[in-house]
Amino acid sequence: MHNRRDFIKKTGLATAILGLGLGGQAISMAPRKELFKISLAQWSVNRLLFNKKMDNLDFAVLAKKHGISAVEYVNQFFMDKAKDMAYLKEMKTRAEGEGVTSVLIMCDNEGKLGARDEAERMQTVENHKKWVEAAKFLGCHSIRVNGYSFTRFSADKKDFAESQKLVADGLQSLCEFADTMGINVMIENHGGFSSDAKWLSGVIKAADHPRAGTLPDFGNFLMYREEGEKTLSYDSYKGVKQLMPYAKGVSVKPTVWDGKGNQSQLDYEKMLSIVLKAGYHGYCGIEHGEQGRIWESIVEVREELEAAEKALRSSFSV
Repeated sequence: MHNRRDFIKKTGLATAILGLGLGGQAISMAPRKELFKISLAQWSVNRLLFNKKMDNLDFAVLAKKHGISAVEYVNQFFMDKAKDMAYLKEMKTRAEGEGVTSVLIMCDNEGKLGARDEAERMQTVENHKKWVEAAKFLGCHSIRVNGYSFTRFSADKKDFAESQKLVADGLQSLCEFADTMGINVMIENHGGFSSDAKWLSGVIKAADHPRAGTLPDFGNFLMYREEGEKTLSYDSYKGVKQLMPYAKGVSVKPTVWDGKGNQSQLDYEKMLSIVLKAGYHGYCGIEHGEQGRIWESIVEVREELEAAEKALRSSFSV
């Protein structure tokens, strides 16, 4: 009787499958893959860290508490710990203990990657190597560097071309080292020339290394602003579209720029459609924290991203 019941169940299931027109196709019980993943950039909580109201070692734990299971570190908050293996081990242990993925390290204050002086440029490359090693240890896939040169911004076309060449040279040298560690090196649009998507795209092309990439930041397309002078900005939607072919990460801010120095609220679905059309399905890192309601505002952006992902499911697949 037991074998007979099993036979009936199996043949009944087969009949149902054929009746639905599924033929010999397998029924997948695997959970639906997300179009993109959400991470949290540590700069979102910079006020808490700078004011000693939060410890760097607690970052991964608190991110998970607020519904985010991946983090992006900022070297400023453990600047003297890049080679402190005991400290890095504690960071890694706490993240892994919460089931939190370490995505990248954002690196600041280590020199100009595109300095005119070659010795200074190579020293900047050297300064970043310890962060490549730290990223490898923590389980990150990348570091983020700044594409700064001899000037933050200039309308001179010669400065545009020269700074582009110099930053590409520094980036290529750093990528050669990072490649030995299996780590990517991303440049974020982070002010000055780097917030001009044409300039930054040109840097990545000139560096010509598979480890070199961009970290498009939705809200960082302000090139120049000085009190009493004209604000120069690059259209965020246009800029992200131009940078996505080289993207190894994405940074989410809830405001964007037009090409005339004006800011507005982010259209999540519009921007994420640009990201997804480029074939990107990696981490979108929240980088936002409003003063006085830091964690509340982070959760709001997370929920906006989740809602946009849900709305775009019918148009995109993984």
